[in-house]
Amino acid sequence: MKITEIKLGKISVPLRVPFKTALRSVSSVEDVIVEIHTDTGAVGYGEAPPTGVITGDTTGAIVGAIQDHIAKTILGREVDDFENLMLAVQSCILKNTSAKAAVDMALWDLYGQLHRIPVYKLLGGSRSQIVTDITISVNDPEEMARDAMDAVARGYDCLKCKVGKDAALDLRRLEAIRAAVGSDVCIRIDANQGWKPKEAVRILSKMEDRGLAIEFVEQPVHAHDIEGLKYVTDHISMPVLADESVFSPEDALTIMQTHAADLVNIKLMKCGGLYNGLKIASAAEVYGVECMIGCMLEAKISVNAAVHLACAKQIITKIDLDGPVLCSEDPILGGAVFNEKVISVSDEPGLGIHGVEQITYLP
Repeated sequence: MKITEIKLGKISVPLRVPFKTALRSVSSVEDVIVEIHTDTGAVGYGEAPPTGVITGDTTGAIVGAIQDHIAKTILGREVDDFENLMLAVQSCILKNTSAKAAVDMALWDLYGQLHRIPVYKLLGGSRSQIVTDITISVNDPEEMARDAMDAVARGYDCLKCKVGKDAALDLRRLEAIRAAVGSDVCIRIDANQGWKPKEAVRILSKMEDRGLAIEFVEQPVHAHDIEGLKYVTDHISMPVLADESVFSPEDALTIMQTHAADLVNIKLMKCGGLYNGLKIASAAEVYGVECMIGCMLEAKISVNAAVHLACAKQIITKIDLDGPVLCSEDPILGGAVFNEKVISVSDEPGLGIHGVEQITYLP
């Protein structure tokens, strides 16, 4: 199976409601789609969202990295030369992790098709079904409480609530949500780097004192402030999850070795795809650090790839793969089935994607 062509396109998918965090507000998913074609007729699919505020990757950067660097590295090569292909994708250009992730997952898709096995079974095959949380965007306390109740009515029993935008108001937000949904619903919070270390300890301690029963806090401080992250971890009893601080297996090792956080978040767009996501999971297994797997605002191709990794590895115990259910429509044919909180992986070879509707191909 030889790689003959790489086609790029774009999709635009409206969200059900605007997505708001401490860093940004978004009303639609605007992603780059990658199709890797082969001489057998098989096509591998990948996807990358331009999340400049987190990854630094814009649409133009993703397209340029693939067209000018990655495509030239892999065209004409055999899919079965897999390890060398993976190394080539990761080494042909610095950073540009979203572009690498999109091509990486398309190659895994083809590799699974070549050997007639679903990717999650190639990676370990621990389970075929997972349960995700759903994100509650940062808004006024009353609106967040209403959104939380709506999510619970849809069957969700774990809410990831965005905070980090006005510490005093964050406390009121969480009090309103907990009062609205009761004590049986899991609440985890994501500050998206919104606090300073001492501020984080102060507000999180108040949440603990008021019995809000927060499962964990995600990325309370700036991504590069590993010392500040460890300060928070050392001064509160609530578990701390490192997200934006983890862009690579090396970053994950630093977090684990210094005990700067209790958990790490694997996001394919930050680490460059399944190849490096596997490395983070393996390091976590060695250090006994549980992982969450998350996504950016993405449609189903890339989230589907993350589902395969989540279904493969037991060390991934927390699931935050709600991107497709936040969308108002699904232009992706095939792949995992997202039935609100329950995600069932496809047993078709590769990643199980059949095509993309409403795609605009790029020249």
